Amino acid sequence: MTIQNESVALFWFRRDLRLEDNHGLFKALNSGLQVVPIFIFDNKILNQLESKRDKRVSFIHQQLVSLQGKIEQAGSSLHIVHDKPVDAFEKLINTYPVKKVFTNRDYEPYALNRDKEIKELLKRKNIEFCTYKDQVIFEQSEVMKADGSPYTIFTPYSKIWKQQLSPEQLLPKKSEELLHRFLIVQPQEIPSLEQLGFIKTEPNVPSLKVNENIISEYHLTRNFPGIEGTSNLSVHLRFGTISIRELVKVAQELNPQWLNELIWREFFMMILYQFPRVVNESFKTKYDRIAWRNNEEEFERWCQGKTGYPMVDAGMRELNSTGLMHNRVRMITASFLTKHLLIDWRWGEAYFAQKLLDYELSSNNGNWQWAAGTGCDSAPYFRIFNPTEQLKKFDKDLKYVRKWVAEFDSLNYPQPMVDHKEARARALDTYKAGISDF
Repeated sequence: MTIQNESVALFWFRRDLRLEDNHGLFKALNSGLQVVPIFIFDNKILNQLESKRDKRVSFIHQQLVSLQGKIEQAGSSLHIVHDKPVDAFEKLINTYPVKKVFTNRDYEPYALNRDKEIKELLKRKNIEFCTYKDQVIFEQSEVMKADGSPYTIFTPYSKIWKQQLSPEQLLPKKSEELLHRFLIVQPQEIPSLEQLGFIKTEPNVPSLKVNENIISEYHLTRNFPGIEGTSNLSVHLRFGTISIRELVKVAQELNPQWLNELIWREFFMMILYQFPRVVNESFKTKYDRIAWRNNEEEFERWCQGKTGYPMVDAGMRELNSTGLMHNRVRMITASFLTKHLLIDWRWGEAYFAQKLLDYELSSNNGNWQWAAGTGCDSAPYFRIFNPTEQLKKFDKDLKYVRKWVAEFDSLNYPQPMVDHKEARARALDTYKAGISDF
């Protein structure tokens, strides 16, 4: 490794695993300093994962291998550390003459606390910590009411979001044109998944391709899980292998409904930042008085996709097999768990967090609370999806169901574990009793 005497900048890859249109990387490469690209496999996060075959870790590893190939072409190398972030930076500071650290901002509670700790460490070492907006168009406090308070209803939030949007905000940060400013070093080995304590699995993430035909028709096809009617870009958006600026430009040109989905993502990020208690509490706190049944055996049947309701079962099996689930089916499975089985939304949220390749705390929490009726701008508690009618409406040819429920047409397929009419009445009574004033 060749380390020159003059100071360098570190660029810390996180939820932005790309060289193209990367704001923080663009700033680092324009800083006048040679740049060392780094990635930290965070022990604290990895140790919390339940499966050593976690597909998300395999996907991240794949992306780092791809990044490394591109960075090596520029004469440099990724520096990867497997440690707690604060300890990783102690090592990096002892390895390189670091003057500045550049990264893109993250808004989840853990990330905010981590970055505060890193900033304090760097400040003690007289190293500047430079952070930039990259994974969103508008950050947590940029779309607010006239009185400065946060929106809690999506429609007015989205209206102001669109009013504030300008072409300048979508200009790409052409970081890929500046890669010659990386520090010239010998390639370093990327630790294997086994060295990280994981087992290699094939994540089978949909390709990184913006299908303009699908996006153009999105408003017509998005509710039908048996067809290719969605963009399949959620995993890439989650890990930043594609730029949000690029996607918003496409959405503006092709489909306002798809643009709304991108805005929902930022809305939930804002809610999580402004109301961090939602991680553990219902946004509407009175809903925490609901007397959930929380039957563990019924929860296990839901997890396994053995409820006797085909759309629910197909969705859960798709999730368990692939780490993905169609968005319409996510709503149906979540409604079934919270309304039909009266199981706490936090149980379902935690299960999705364990399984989803595109897991994002803010969206997962926001959507589960939406389905349960406990969140901001939620479906009213008395809106209870009828899974049989949903099947007739959105998979009437049973293409999706038959793909995931092999025994659907046989005697081995279970009878419904609850009667819809009875479960609906029970849910209404339980919710009413829980939220009524004493």
